Amino acid sequence: MDISGNDILEPGASLKRLSSGDFERLSLFIHQELGIKMPPAKKALLESRLQKRLRALGHSSFTEYCEFLFSPGGLDQELVMMIDLVTTNKTDFFRESHHFDFLSRTALPELIKSAGPVVTVWSAGCSTGEEPYTIAAVMSDFALNNPGIGFDYSILATDISTRVLEHARKGIYKEERLAPVPEGVKRRYFLRSRDSSRELVRVCPELREKLRFMRLNFMDETFPIDGQLDIIFCRNVIIYFNKETQERLMWKFCEHLRPGGYLFLGHSETLSGLGLPLKKVSASVYIRQ
Repeated sequence: MDISGNDILEPGASLKRLSSGDFERLSLFIHQELGIKMPPAKKALLESRLQKRLRALGHSSFTEYCEFLFSPGGLDQELVMMIDLVTTNKTDFFRESHHFDFLSRTALPELIKSAGPVVTVWSAGCSTGEEPYTIAAVMSDFALNNPGIGFDYSILATDISTRVLEHARKGIYKEERLAPVPEGVKRRYFLRSRDSSRELVRVCPELREKLRFMRLNFMDETFPIDGQLDIIFCRNVIIYFNKETQERLMWKFCEHLRPGGYLFLGHSETLSGLGLPLKKVSASVYIRQ
């Protein structure tokens, strides 16, 4: 999830201006609903992101849009669209590849030794699916390399955006997106389109059936997740939250992560000063104590 980037208006589009008052209303709402910090420096970005939505709805100003958004029933109609507009989902296959080396060489053997051969994973903030499908490929390779131990896995993949979840469920990507993927993994787990001119690939059914996609908002009081998980990936998400929101979310993760389970964060994210029952065991990798 990212809130950086440049947005260009379509030629001939009339530019609406976002007043300081309307920006404060919207930024407070975004923080309360999504946990995302929207400081004054992001005012121009938010204005640009919402221009197309104003035109689609026929609103003549941001004030009119705010009145619609906060009217009875307005949120029901607009919240999902608002989320998609203010969050840009940047991700890659095998992003921060050292995490997947640690997963296969250290985390999985230790988990199997302590809890058995069936491993449960949560990809929290899964975006368009590159992360959970990478996890699935690594785990399926682990199973191939360790026959006879009864290894199996399941992956829950969640995001707040219904748009990216729809993309992820299909498991279809432009072939160029597979540049970071090792050749053997491509051959085993990705199917090329019969029409080579389309340059599309699809994740094979054997991997897709291991994933369950679900919409989830990190700001919800409780998460609809049964039992405790062995592994949680939540990478490059909490950097957009303030310290209080980060701490609240990490405590929720600890509730859903069994003792001895692993938490993977993004390389620029840290848990220092939060007093959590988590011990750092590798770069951006923590074990639940």
